[in-house]
Amino acid sequence: MGTVTHAHGSVAVGTGFDPESVRRDFPILKRRVRGNPLVYLDNAATTQKPQPVIDALVQYYASQNANVHRGIHHLSEIATQAYEDVRAKVQRFINAASVREIVFVRGATEAINLVASSFGHAYLNAGDEVVITGMEHHSNIVPWQLACQRRGAHLIVVPITDSGEVVVEEYERRLSPRTKIAALTHVSNALGTVNPVKEMVRLAHQKGIPVLVDGAQAMPHLRVDVRELGCDFYVFSGHKMFGPTGIGVLYGKEEILSAMPPYQGGGDMIKSVSFERTIYHDLPYRFEAGTPNIADGIAYGAALDYLTRLDWQVVANYERALLLYATNAVSTVPGLRIIGTATEKAGVVSFVLDGIHPHDIGTILDQEGIAIRTGHHCAQPVMDRFGIPATARASFAFYNTQEEADRLVIGIQKVVEVFK
Repeated sequence: MGTVTHAHGSVAVGTGFDPESVRRDFPILKRRVRGNPLVYLDNAATTQKPQPVIDALVQYYASQNANVHRGIHHLSEIATQAYEDVRAKVQRFINAASVREIVFVRGATEAINLVASSFGHAYLNAGDEVVITGMEHHSNIVPWQLACQRRGAHLIVVPITDSGEVVVEEYERRLSPRTKIAALTHVSNALGTVNPVKEMVRLAHQKGIPVLVDGAQAMPHLRVDVRELGCDFYVFSGHKMFGPTGIGVLYGKEEILSAMPPYQGGGDMIKSVSFERTIYHDLPYRFEAGTPNIADGIAYGAALDYLTRLDWQVVANYERALLLYATNAVSTVPGLRIIGTATEKAGVVSFVLDGIHPHDIGTILDQEGIAIRTGHHCAQPVMDRFGIPATARASFAFYNTQEEADRLVIGIQKVVEVFK
């Protein structure tokens, strides 16, 4: 890993990765905002798209547009093949055992809702428990609250420390004979904490408890192998992986998915329908009712191709060095406090400034062409845990640079000067 300094060292040195080599692939990074070169540090909300993804989207509509599955005309056949090829790409990318374990959804949120609704209907009963952590995104809280309300079950929350980490012993203590599923974030969107999910899955499995992992924030930074993790469900969104919006994935072990009832009814999830009965389709199609998001699904395949060509160990080394550099740099600003100081983090620096609301921070930075996210980040319980209404969050991707981190610091210093 390269030298990390507050202002002048180069984090690329020794990491083997040159961010300029990938920045050229992302056309939006060349634009200016309010007269300044864009510094895009809102990657935890959504990532930018490389040209091959944009090209794939345009090409589909220009030369392949047709509905998929069951069509016998040429356009339908090539669209179906292109769409299903992406399912195989996802399977290989996360090392799932079969394409039958890959369900296409709109994003991680829909994937969690699918499991909470379908698994909850099949397995949750009055008095049962669902275990989550205190750092979950609303998408991994509200669906389980709804499932618990429907079934008379209880939501059990594992607390987090002042540094924003789960105490694994406390997690293990809350896994009881009444626990029907544990639902855990892999990487916190609000804090950047990387949870030890492999160990947490192992502890749950020792007690016969299945585990869902929310991987929306992990997939852009970590190379995930679902069989190595051992989890029963893993969910993620394409738009946080440099792909289009409106496409995501539910991975589920085949034996568990096979035992779950359909989430929605309609076309494409059936084998036959009469007024007396319906015979549902095989996996994964029984969970994919209606016309899917074909165009964005195919373009997501281009994003996976792009990511597959990268050396993930080299990228990970660079991202860790850049995050450390940015953390050290912003820490030099008087009155700034970082929220989330876990030992293992990925991609996120959340902070507050004494006496200055995060929305004001974001507004002034925007005048400098710097895009960050401010607010509760769909993680209000995290904000409550730290006694704050919101944070300013700078989130990084592999196309971000040390110079952009420096511009962030200069921008924050301007915020301080304005409010003095």
